[in-house]
Amino acid sequence: MRDILKPALLVGPLLLFLAAAYVVPFLGVLSWSFTLPEPGLHNYANALTDELILSVFLRTFRICLFVTVFAVIAAYAIALVWVRGTPAQRLAAEVCILIPFWISVLTRAFGWVALLSNRGLINTWLTQLGVISEPLTLVRNEFGVILGMTHFLVPFAVFPIASAMRSLDERVLLAARGMGASRARTFWQVFLPMTAPGVLGAAIIVFVFSLGFFITPAILGGGRSVMAAELIYLRIFQSPNWGLGAAISVLMMVVVGLLLGLLMRYARPKSMLS
Repeated sequence: MRDILKPALLVGPLLLFLAAAYVVPFLGVLSWSFTLPEPGLHNYANALTDELILSVFLRTFRICLFVTVFAVIAAYAIALVWVRGTPAQRLAAEVCILIPFWISVLTRAFGWVALLSNRGLINTWLTQLGVISEPLTLVRNEFGVILGMTHFLVPFAVFPIASAMRSLDERVLLAARGMGASRARTFWQVFLPMTAPGVLGAAIIVFVFSLGFFITPAILGGGRSVMAAELIYLRIFQSPNWGLGAAISVLMMVVVGLLLGLLMRYARPKSMLS
């Protein structure tokens, strides 16, 4: 009995905190979606049939897909240097990974605005060098949103990929090289497939995180690339239509849950955590 009580006493406060912080608020949002402004399923019907809401959903998934691909590719390159580079390269990679965690998402977003706006550093330099005659539109569109979100999420994708790389058996790579495989063939046919669980884990993390982004799309999108989180904010605080905003929130939670269930099933969680 004591063996059961001790873990329960240790884990119990954490479970109570998580229930108070996440489960109770979600149940409140769930009840709003069915009761406001009047009981029924009309909020879900509107969310699934309104062309504006559907276009926001499609834009959200499109942006998240691009962000996931670019972030995972960049994270794989950084993790490769971090795990298999020289000591100096590893130190530089660690600095690149850790420093972004010390900078707030708001500061990063405005930093990208300073770089990408019509009078920003990039357009100013390109104009002065004679490369372009008119400023490029790099913000207030999906390009700026994807760039800013990718920059924020790359460090989160590095860790599962680096973990997969560190768990590799070096003898397998040496065997491939000993049998005459080139470095490129060893990478594409041995190293990359063996780190695939880490890549898939990173993709899951990035995609799920990006679905809930609000500040970066709001600043870099300038209201022209509205994503689901910003739409929920607009429906609750500016329309206001709390019931519809709650229904959109619940639908996003369902989508995230389904994606996590499917991806974790095929990603083999044990191999991702090893």
